[in-house]
Amino acid sequence: MKEKEVMEYIERIGTRGIVPGLASIRELCRRLGNPQDDLRFVHIAGTNGKGSTLAFVSTVLRCAGFRVGRYISPVIFQYRERIQVGERPISRAALCEGMELLKGICDRMCEEGFAQPTPFEVETALAFWYFRRKRCDIVVLETGMGGLLDATNLIATTAVSVITSVGMDHMRFLGETLEQIAAQKAGIIKEGCPVVLLRQDPAVEQVVERVAREKQAPLVVADASKAARVKYGMERQSFDYGGLRKLEISLAGRFQIDNAVLAVEAVRTLAGRGFPVKEEALRRGLLETVWPGRFGVIHKKPLFVVDGAHNEDAAQKLAASIEFYFTNRRIIYIMGVLKDKDHGRIIELTHRYADQIITVTPPDNPRAMRAYDLAREIAAVHPKVTAVDSLEEAVEMSLLLAGKDDVILAFGSLSYLGRLMEIVARR
Repeated sequence: MKEKEVMEYIERIGTRGIVPGLASIRELCRRLGNPQDDLRFVHIAGTNGKGSTLAFVSTVLRCAGFRVGRYISPVIFQYRERIQVGERPISRAALCEGMELLKGICDRMCEEGFAQPTPFEVETALAFWYFRRKRCDIVVLETGMGGLLDATNLIATTAVSVITSVGMDHMRFLGETLEQIAAQKAGIIKEGCPVVLLRQDPAVEQVVERVAREKQAPLVVADASKAARVKYGMERQSFDYGGLRKLEISLAGRFQIDNAVLAVEAVRTLAGRGFPVKEEALRRGLLETVWPGRFGVIHKKPLFVVDGAHNEDAAQKLAASIEFYFTNRRIIYIMGVLKDKDHGRIIELTHRYADQIITVTPPDNPRAMRAYDLAREIAAVHPKVTAVDSLEEAVEMSLLLAGKDDVILAFGSLSYLGRLMEIVARR
């Protein structure tokens, strides 16, 4: 198989869409030799903050000298980012070799009457296969959606479960209430295995506490309100927490303090599970963590910021960061969303901060909402909105509209931000 054939295969088997459940991934991994059973995991579930928390934890563990695998979604720049060891994407050779092996297994499964595994199931199995081959000490694993019925929940060797901010998203699959969604996220909790939970809505906490009691899983609550002497900034932020003074991070956004606190508690919990981390490695890892597309600055004068706010919870956090960092500054939006997201609520929470709004269609995504449909919806609440035909046009127009002291903010879906960042970099 060549890389192009891999991408064609993934596209071809993607027609079934999302299929929650573990039966298919269990059979697939059984035929692969159950590589996941030879690995240890930090398993992360939540609505928002999973990726940033994964980045913090995995970078700290790398700085502590461990060989760390990480499995993420969605990706920003290239498909191979989904599977990384030591923050390096899976090689093209390994991707093609592993996918050819898995395609053969999937074909035999279909011949025997099993359902064709979904792309996410195949990719998850590929990740397990690759991490075992690379002899990872530990893998930081992000759920795709939910937790209980997510393909990643096949694992039985979790060192620590981590639950980030939980909000309303994927209601069609996870439930119509916060409690129902929280129960799905809490499904990653394993018998007797520690779980670290971000302090948040009491409705979420009660569900997680109940599941942890049932599983006799020690529960640690990471309370970001206990972070002291917090200094915010677009390039560096610092805080005191848990007896540690002046911890520093390079990720911007007020919400990143929450994710960093959660990561600190996860790392501390890992120490009791065979993965000790010295304070110097913790500090260096937090500061060295990079996570593109999450309230990140990609250009200065004008300030150009990208953020993957794609649901209500993320939009609320984005609005809070806008109010805090950009008070009294003129802001121009570039917005692109997926049609199956609650774009109405995202618009409602964010439109008031923009002087002008440019809408785009996220390219190469069948779930993308057309720029003109999004603009029509925004026009009901905001007088200055323009739909454009391409990301290049959106970047060009935003830079023409913005003065050197203004802010350009691109958000709505991670699916287009990588390409947009490349366009800005070329300019």
